[in-house]
Amino acid sequence: MPATPAHAAQGRESADDQRDDDEREQDAGAPDTDERDEPVLEERVENAFDRLADEGEQRLERTWGALVSTGLMGGVDVALGLLALLVVLDATGSPLLAGVAFSVGFLALLLADSELFTEGFLVPVTAVAAKRARPVQLLRLWVLTLVANLVGGWCMAWVIAHGFPRLHHLAVETAATYAQAHLSVRTVCLGVLAGAAITLMTRMQHGTDSDPAKAMAALAFGFVLAGTGVFHSVLDSLLVFVALTGGSAPYGYLDWLQWFAYTVVANVVGGLGLITLLRLVRSKERVAKERAES
Repeated sequence: MPATPAHAAQGRESADDQRDDDEREQDAGAPDTDERDEPVLEERVENAFDRLADEGEQRLERTWGALVSTGLMGGVDVALGLLALLVVLDATGSPLLAGVAFSVGFLALLLADSELFTEGFLVPVTAVAAKRARPVQLLRLWVLTLVANLVGGWCMAWVIAHGFPRLHHLAVETAATYAQAHLSVRTVCLGVLAGAAITLMTRMQHGTDSDPAKAMAALAFGFVLAGTGVFHSVLDSLLVFVALTGGSAPYGYLDWLQWFAYTVVANVVGGLGLITLLRLVRSKERVAKERAES
């Protein structure tokens, strides 16, 4: 017998009711989006912490010779980036384009596995916070790397100054921004920003396995450090060295040392206080677990 219109309508209503019941059951059984995402996010945070602590432990256990050699190469790499900066600044007069050119130095640091003093504010500190290394090892890393960066950078600055004498006047003029900068709220803030920027770069590079992404971070933050005028203790010291080794300048090594002393402290405060401390607070449960197991 053919279905009557009433029977057909009842059938459609029953099918619609069944679909509504099924959807309600699925909604009731499905976890909230935030609940699904949270375990994935926590797993990523823990994996990042493990990578930082593992690498930090390895870096802190290097021999004295290894620390000195990687530090010297870090100074050489940054100096080559500085050469690119001066050449582009001389040709274009644009500090922004010169900052982009300087990124060559940070790419060299990344690909050559060299060591820069201000890159030691996150990875090795994480290892010390997890009790995988001792504070004295961190101090040794910082001191040796900083001294080696300056020595290697000074040697390369001498080579640059005498290989490109036409850049001397430009180097003297540009370096005056740093060598003649007295301690003030502004100069301290510029140092804090530089320390935070390079530590954030380190964090970004250790948060991915993608080499192109790491290279992009090096390019971006190379521009930030060299193109915006923030105060970086190693990079800007090498610029001063080019000016001082190439001929006469209206400032000397004592002027540089006065600037360098407070800039180093500001870099450390920016890197540790604005980036590393916040990352450790984010992973505080894992830090506490690592310390309890040590």
